[in-house]
Amino acid sequence: MTVATMVDAAARMPRPGDSGDHESLRLWLRLFTCTTMIERQVGSALKREFGSSLPRFDLLAQLDRCRDGLRMSELSERTLTTGGNITWLVRALESEGLVSRRVAAADRRAAIVRLTPAGQRHFNAMARAHERWIIDLFATLPAADQRTLRRLLDTLGRQFRSTRTSE
Repeated sequence: MTVATMVDAAARMPRPGDSGDHESLRLWLRLFTCTTMIERQVGSALKREFGSSLPRFDLLAQLDRCRDGLRMSELSERTLTTGGNITWLVRALESEGLVSRRVAAADRRAAIVRLTPAGQRHFNAMARAHERWIIDLFATLPAADQRTLRRLLDTLGRQFRSTRTSE
């Protein structure tokens, strides 16, 4: 669904006082729109300053968190990316010398992916810039409001996780 489609849908929604409660839909649209705008700005900055993308950044961030490396399937699960896309990203990053792959000792069918020293340096530079961009994007929202919003979203996330695990 594009942002324009969502804006059109929001414009057609009944207003307060009409039959039905559409506050949840409005909230979802607002969250989606804000997320999309943030992703676009950060994605553009990553492209401009590092010739990179959000999926590449996310993959490198996951590897930074797990210094012993991750299996391709774990990378796919953690980045919410298909196995085919992970394979493509890892091959590209490997050809650039930013990650390495080795066969897993316990399961020779699986590959373990790790950051190389060059990949660690590259990710560190990207992570510092990423943090600055995010701080700048949220600078107009007071810290107390940021904490409140984060707590509310944490609560919502816990609800989604508990619903998913009970299915």
